[in-house]
Amino acid sequence: QVQLVESGGGLVQPGGSLRLSCVASGSIFSFNAMGWYRQAPGKKRELVATITKSGSTNYPDSVKGRFTISRDNAKNTVYLQMNSLKPEDTAIYYCKANKMWVGDYWGQGTKVTVSS
Repeated sequence: QVQLVESGGGLVQPGGSLRLSCVASGSIFSFNAMGWYRQAPGKKRELVATITKSGSTNYPDSVKGRFTISRDNAKNTVYLQMNSLKPEDTAIYYCKANKMWVGDYWGQGTKVTVSS
């Protein structure tokens, strides 16, 4: 069974930065894509960033230029570097991994609060 464990969330002031980490229990080579999603109170879960096995990345306009997703295959870890944080970035951030022909795995989430 695949396990994903997120960490790195916390309280940060507007304009600040955080780096989230997602550690997989096995090799991330087994996933064709990994990503970060977030869910704010009362809102639907939304895509934040994805990265494929080949390293291609994708971001919605709301975070493009501020967030960067990366992967360290040796550490079975995917990162989300978040800069220039805004109060509207406040949410629980979830890591997702997709394994072809099997489906999606989700982590338990890490909370990010952007507030002064």
